[in-house]
Amino acid sequence: MPLHARNPIRDHLMDDVYASNDLSLAIPKYRMPAGEHDPRSAHAVVQDELMLDGNSRLNLATFCQTWVEPEVRSLMGESLDKNMIDKDEYPQTAEIESRCVHMIADLWHAPHHANTIGCSATGSSEAAMLGGLALKWRWREKRRAAGAPADRPNLVCGPVQVCWHKFARYFDVELREVPLEPGRLMLTPEEAVAHCDENTIGVVPTLGVTFTLKYEPVAEICAALDDLQARTGLDVPVHVDAASGGFVAPFLQPDLVWDFRLPRVKSINASGHKYGLTPLGCGWVVWREKADLPDDLIFHVDYLGGDLPTFALNFSRPGGQVICQYYNLIRLGREGYRKVQHACRETAAFLADHVAAMGPFDLIHDGRDGLPGVCWTIKPGTDPGFTLYDLADRLRYHGWQVPTYPLRPHCESTLIQRALVRHGFSRDLAKVLLRDLRASIQFLHDRPNRVPLGPAEAEGYHH
Repeated sequence: MPLHARNPIRDHLMDDVYASNDLSLAIPKYRMPAGEHDPRSAHAVVQDELMLDGNSRLNLATFCQTWVEPEVRSLMGESLDKNMIDKDEYPQTAEIESRCVHMIADLWHAPHHANTIGCSATGSSEAAMLGGLALKWRWREKRRAAGAPADRPNLVCGPVQVCWHKFARYFDVELREVPLEPGRLMLTPEEAVAHCDENTIGVVPTLGVTFTLKYEPVAEICAALDDLQARTGLDVPVHVDAASGGFVAPFLQPDLVWDFRLPRVKSINASGHKYGLTPLGCGWVVWREKADLPDDLIFHVDYLGGDLPTFALNFSRPGGQVICQYYNLIRLGREGYRKVQHACRETAAFLADHVAAMGPFDLIHDGRDGLPGVCWTIKPGTDPGFTLYDLADRLRYHGWQVPTYPLRPHCESTLIQRALVRHGFSRDLAKVLLRDLRASIQFLHDRPNRVPLGPAEAEGYHH
């Protein structure tokens, strides 16, 4: 036998991954394989399946960041082994988290920001729940101190993201989500006050409503609650859900008063992984003062080394996202964030103008205030020959994910289509979307025999 035929190193180097013994048969999918596989083969199997996912850059439904700088990818790789919870083992990562809290608190005009308190989380959903728990604990302490019952807490809000429904169910709080009405698509000061009573743990206005991208009037809601306290003595705190707007308003609407400049605002949550420009898995919650976070909610852990205070719904989690948030804060600074968000707003306005010019649509949000993005609906009383569900389905043919959904209770008959503009969605991509939107409309116009899906059928179809 020739010498080279007996060389296992040469055999391995000449082996093509897709002609290998590893991939000559399908690998089991729902049980562990009996034996091991070559790392190249296993990587190819997983990588090939991931090609079947949608392209996140074309996903205009998600608020989450889908484009990052190469330096962010590098930092994420270098931080794979850092456990955010273990502050004794990774003290510099803990220091970076603390710096981020102070920078964000300063951005939100916290008084004496160097002494504020806050923490990172896996996202704004966890951060919102931590803020909600602090509201409940503070309300319960006050009720017990007054000798009053503390068994029926409620939370007042407008059209909120599902995390607040989870909070209410998981932590036994009545969620008073004010129903929408035609012409009123957000929480108003009058409705907020009307739904408050002695069992209200807090009011939660949203800075960037998920469904319409508009800001709820935080300052006006606080003023109405100030008036309520003056008339009745009822002191209701405010937590601002700034999941997206917390990293937009300070740069695009710096004169908008929504944050800790309002004494009634006791806590704020935001997503680092949305308009904070950080990879998935980063959220922030900041309390106005240390007294706004009850000590009973803080746990002290000593089995990782040292005494580690922690307030979170989970335990171990990666530190890379926090490290990358710090990178973004120091790399971009206020001016850099302003440029990024301004570019997003200008692209959203460009997109809105062209969508409006197409004819069949009414704009609900044009991206010029609120969050960068566009929301539209079919003009009332018109029938373009298709539904927004049909249009969304056709856009998927081109690779775009553009969500269509009915508004919340009392406005279900209004269907909305929404396109978010995030960092990385360029003017050129916007033009491609408009091209595909026009092509999709033309495609649906050219098929008059199509049977349109109604909202109920379309809802079932898309789920």
